[in-house]
Amino acid sequence: MQVSLTVNGREVSIDAPPHTLLVYALRDHLRLTGTHVGCDTAQCGACTVHLNGRAIKSCNVLLAQVAGAEVTTIEGLAQKDGTLHPMQAAFKECHGLQCGFCTPGMVMSAIDLCQQHPNADAQQVRALLDGNLCRCTGYQNIVKAVQMGGQAMASSQPASA
Repeated sequence: MQVSLTVNGREVSIDAPPHTLLVYALRDHLRLTGTHVGCDTAQCGACTVHLNGRAIKSCNVLLAQVAGAEVTTIEGLAQKDGTLHPMQAAFKECHGLQCGFCTPGMVMSAIDLCQQHPNADAQQVRALLDGNLCRCTGYQNIVKAVQMGGQAMASSQPASA
């Protein structure tokens, strides 16, 4: 089955069996290995990507379901010159990671979280990150990173008219 979509701003066509999950299409066919496979049951969030601007768990979506869609992975966040997305920079600055396995999915979820809830306090961030598991940290630095990244994202947005 041939499926065309846009991934990280680039139009691609993937030839894969109809039962192929998006996470495997990204990793195995496009070699975008920043999207991790954790649980294969949409419980851990390691596979989170953006589909048409919203965070989704790519282990729970068939490639065929995203035909014609726009997908952004962790590899598509930084600018071409290497400048990190504000949320990536905040995770780095706040050391919102340890082993790093959950980090790509956590960053992708955090961006969507901050777009939907731009002024979330620490308790709200913790609640809204439910579904993204980290087995290494106590989430303290992750919460700080999300709040810092959200503030940076908000300050980099042009004022609406």
